[in-house]
Amino acid sequence: MIKRLHTASVIQMLLIALITVTPAFGQGGRGGRGMMGDAAHSADMQLFHQLFEHRTEINRQVVAREDGIEIVTESKNPEVTRLLQTHVASMLARVKEGRSIHQRDPLFVELFRNADRIEARHEPTAGGVRVIETSKDAYVVKLLQAHAEVVSAFLANGRSEMMKNHPVPPR
Repeated sequence: MIKRLHTASVIQMLLIALITVTPAFGQGGRGGRGMMGDAAHSADMQLFHQLFEHRTEINRQVVAREDGIEIVTESKNPEVTRLLQTHVASMLARVKEGRSIHQRDPLFVELFRNADRIEARHEPTAGGVRVIETSKDAYVVKLLQAHAEVVSAFLANGRSEMMKNHPVPPR
């Protein structure tokens, strides 16, 4: 029974990785660099998985603003704090550089399509990181807020949420 459960969980993890990663081959943000030309992709995926393993140790507060979002994500576990800070810095660099990720999900595709309209800043906190993302474009504000909700759902629901496609908000 234990061996069967272990095998099933390994197969599930491999399927998640394949479904999440495979569409990224040949796709890319600005410059046409897909996963193959993105040296940070593997490290970013590893961070995702580590954060999923510790999701019950993460607290997240999201405040919708008229011009975007403000989020504080923290943990009492120092290792998770470090993971959060590293993950946020990496994801904001991806947005700034147009290096898309999670291209199977329509919301992520649209968010990266509009990355040049996002202003983002972050700062470390004692237990994690504060992120402020804004835009002068009302549609991009909707995208930022929808993305924040999805990331909160990732923490609440785990890997099963990552398998879902998330709708793009109306213009």
